[in-house]
Amino acid sequence: MSTVRTARAGDEAALAKLDERTWTTAVSPAPPPPAGTPFFGESTHPEDVLVAEHDGMVAGYVRLDAGFPIPAHAHVRVIGGLAVDPDRRRLGIARRLVDAAVAEARRRGARKVTLRVLGHNTAARRLYESAGFVVEGVLRGEFHVGGEDLDDVLMARRLA
Repeated sequence: MSTVRTARAGDEAALAKLDERTWTTAVSPAPPPPAGTPFFGESTHPEDVLVAEHDGMVAGYVRLDAGFPIPAHAHVRVIGGLAVDPDRRRLGIARRLVDAAVAEARRRGARKVTLRVLGHNTAARRLYESAGFVVEGVLRGEFHVGGEDLDDVLMARRLA
């Protein structure tokens, strides 16, 4: 069984390694993080990352961002990253992380949670749909990766 908790500074090495192990063009149009890239920094703080532990090891994370830094957008939180150790997939960890992110967003006063996912990442899209997210828009051919144009799918879940 896995548990979800707020990240701690001491998780940095495990989270950076997880990013290195999980990056592919299936999940990100950005270049892979160079080896040794710190996980925490100016835009990522431990309090904005929820970590899943499985058998005492970091097995995944979800990053919850604030979105646009203007008062009119303060009611929205953004899932800005989700990763699960490839050796620990199919254990329900990703779903627990998404549910925990939604609960944390609600605790922080959010009325909506948004995210972006590549159109061809059907596994992630099914996960988000099963957690109550719906497609709110599609940016056709937004990214060009590996010789093909990829859609950027905008999804959201409104919170009661």
